[in-house]
Amino acid sequence: MLMLIAGLLIFLGLHSSRIFGENFRAGIIASRGVNTWKAVYSIVSIAGFVLIVYGYGEARFAPIALWNPPAWTRHVAALLTLFAFILLAAAYVPKNPIKAKLAHPMLLGTKVWAAAHLLANGNLADVLLFGGFLLWAILCFRAAKKRDRASGTTYQSGPALTMFATVGLGILLWAAFAFYLHAAWIGVKPFG
Repeated sequence: MLMLIAGLLIFLGLHSSRIFGENFRAGIIASRGVNTWKAVYSIVSIAGFVLIVYGYGEARFAPIALWNPPAWTRHVAALLTLFAFILLAAAYVPKNPIKAKLAHPMLLGTKVWAAAHLLANGNLADVLLFGGFLLWAILCFRAAKKRDRASGTTYQSGPALTMFATVGLGILLWAAFAFYLHAAWIGVKPFG
């Protein structure tokens, strides 16, 4: 469990630099350059992610149950993750209406993903992992919206085709993950 906690602190802590350490981040970029910041950021992020993966994996071998979610919550979680994947796709498809409206769809997708998994999982490791990501996404979204307001940032929408591309890509990613990759990578079949 300590490895999971350490990984979450490292990964989410670093990813919170725009929330809690903007001056520190800006100072590093100003003194060392943006490429140095990106390199250190990437290396530390990967280390934190590896600790999360191994720590969560270890915690699953000796679970500490906090509650036992009903079976139907897995189906609700699967449906919610569909929306999370569409929001994820919206972060990358240029000039789509979802991003124009929501501004930071990846953070909203992270919120939905984390909430869905909290709903369907009741072990301590699940609460730490998904609760940590949910809290991070809430704080990060609020900080990003504040930066947008301060700088007057707006997000432009493109043709309707970008909406169809975004939703289609999200559905394809969700299907690949729900029906194959989740079981292959995590060992749990969402529909099995």
